[in-house]
Amino acid sequence: MTSHLFSAFQLGPLALANRIIVSPMCQYSAEHGSATPWHRVHLGQMAQSGAGLLIIEATAVEAVGRITPGCLGLYSDANERALRAVLDDVRNFSDLPIGIQLSHAGRKASSARPWDGGQLLAPEQGGWPSVAPSAIPHGQGEAPPLALDADGLVRIRQAFVDAAMRAARLGLQAVELHCAHGYLLHQFLSPIANRRMDAYGGNVANRMRYPLDVFDAVREALPASIPLGVRVSATDWVDGGWDLEQTTSFAEQLKQRGCAWIDVSSGGISPLQTIPIGPGYQVPLAQAIRRATGLPTMAVGLITDPHQAETIVQEGHADMVALARAMLWNPRWPWHAAAVLGASVKVPPQYWRSEPREARGVFAGASIGQR
Repeated sequence: MTSHLFSAFQLGPLALANRIIVSPMCQYSAEHGSATPWHRVHLGQMAQSGAGLLIIEATAVEAVGRITPGCLGLYSDANERALRAVLDDVRNFSDLPIGIQLSHAGRKASSARPWDGGQLLAPEQGGWPSVAPSAIPHGQGEAPPLALDADGLVRIRQAFVDAAMRAARLGLQAVELHCAHGYLLHQFLSPIANRRMDAYGGNVANRMRYPLDVFDAVREALPASIPLGVRVSATDWVDGGWDLEQTTSFAEQLKQRGCAWIDVSSGGISPLQTIPIGPGYQVPLAQAIRRATGLPTMAVGLITDPHQAETIVQEGHADMVALARAMLWNPRWPWHAAAVLGASVKVPPQYWRSEPREARGVFAGASIGQR
């Protein structure tokens, strides 16, 4: 049997061994934006997973753009040094391609960590003023963010560029811009969060303008060898919000600018969202964007079963599947999927002896000898 999920894929100039993507997963465990020993352990596990690409968690491009005080950042020399030390260790034992997701939380910044309740932090709790397209709070009763002026827009665009250049210096092999889940670039796209009266608000073309400006600036700053993709929320799941039709138009604009892939998620802009949760519930959104634009597409969201993932790729619903919670639950998910689907994955030799008899051949090139 030949598995489509485990077939090679070309993501722009980057060659992937298979179609499984370790999705960006916030760990809320940084200190002043800098990676810690937790990231060494976490990314070390994910880099041994046998996936095709590992994308580091949403990484803030400026301190006020962190979701929580524990969010990873790439806005200072200290952040860059700390992440370099982690990556050096991880790369000693894995050649799995590693990318990063660059983000700005906008009005969803200054939140407590999820295990501390996840709500807006007041200044006396260590919180900070947030910024957004418009002075509209995310949740009822929250303090409104500061509406960005022209200088603020220039500052944040440059912050994305600077972080992308740091990512290139770190040898990261792909960059994804976070335009989803209610964070800043998604806030510009959605009429729920964007009530501006200037060139960055109003009709859909104006609301797309700033995220496209950021994409253009980052694409220009990155070397051609590093593909640049975008994560989108294909719908807000709120009447009158951002929707699939607008997302498709946005994706077409990104395609013209050299976007290497679209990572299709949804929601996050409003507590009023009504999401029809179920296995693979976002896959039809990815399929629709892939069909309309021809862009390489990642499907994400309650993809947990190897046969389910295989079908998504085999039937052309998406080119890749991105796993998050499933990988936290089982960091060896690709190993086990390969066993189910009759494929093989690259595994470090320290683990070769773990290959079960009933799954011989899953570990590519494995050979054990002992006196």
